[in-house]
Parts: sequence; C-alpha cells; structure tokens
Amino acid sequence: MNASTIKQRAREELRNYAIVAGYLYICFAALLLYENALLQEQGLSLLPHGIAAVKALILGKFILLGEAVGVGKRVHARTLLGTIATRSVQFFVLLLVLSAIEELLVGKVHGHSFAETLAEFERHSALEMLAKCLLLLLVLVPLIAFKEFVRVMGPGALPAKTD
Repeated sequence: MNASTIKQRAREELRNYAIVAGYLYICFAALLLYENALLQEQGLSLLPHGIAAVKALILGKFILLGEAVGVGKRVHARTLLGTIATRSVQFFVLLLVLSAIEELLVGKVHGHSFAETLAEFERHSALEMLAKCLLLLLVLVPLIAFKEFVRVMGPGALPAKTD
C-alpha cells in the first residue's frame, strides 16, 4: 500500500467513526435529557452530557472494531429485515460484552477488585439495566439498517449533496 492509499483509508475510517459516534452521542444525549427531566420531577438534577460523549466514542470504536473483525458478515437471512435484525442483535451482544469488560478494567484501574465492580452492578435494579439494554438495542437498529441499505444498494447509490 502506498502512502496516499493509507491516508485515504485512514480518512475514511475516521469519517465513519465520526458519523457513528455522532449518531450515538445524539441518541445518548436525548436519553440523558429525558432521564434528567424525570429526575427533576422528583427534585433531583443530573445532566452528564460528557458521559454521553465518552460513551458514544467508546461504543463507536467498539462498533468499528466489530465491523473490522467481521461481526455479522456471515449473516445469510432471507430478507433485508432479517439481516438487519440478526446483525443488530450480534452487535448488541458484542457491545454488552465489550462494555462489561471495559467496566471491569476501569474498576481495576481505580483500584477496585472485579468482585467490587460486579457488586456495583448488583446495586442497580434489574428493570433499570434491562431498560438501558433495550434502549441500546433500539439505538443500534437504525444504525445497522442504514449500513445495510448502503451495502445492498451499493456504493454511490445514495445521491450526493445537491445545492
């Protein structure tokens, strides 16, 4: 590979990362805004948009790593909808696993044992964790659907920006 090809590939990867992370940030920020509105009704206030940005950057990188190793490439569903559903679930599982590993490593860096980090998870209600997982899956579906539509239609099928 020559330098211009590597530079072009790096630019494309960075662009893809920015799009995925931007989409995730918008979704997470909207969810945090809603959560903050609910908390304000109870007299509490929490608006951690920095958390949304960091989580979007981390999950965006996890998604690109998943694509790089071929997560969902072997999906042979009969329909586009089946492919989208299967790939969404596969990426969802990947994000859950990598996020759990991330939390364990962050806990270790902060001097907590794995048992202490796991105990922190147990303090959250199962319903709250289930709701957050389902929301993550719902955030993934449009992203995977868009990527699948682009893949099926082929490069350049979507019209370029017109003035």
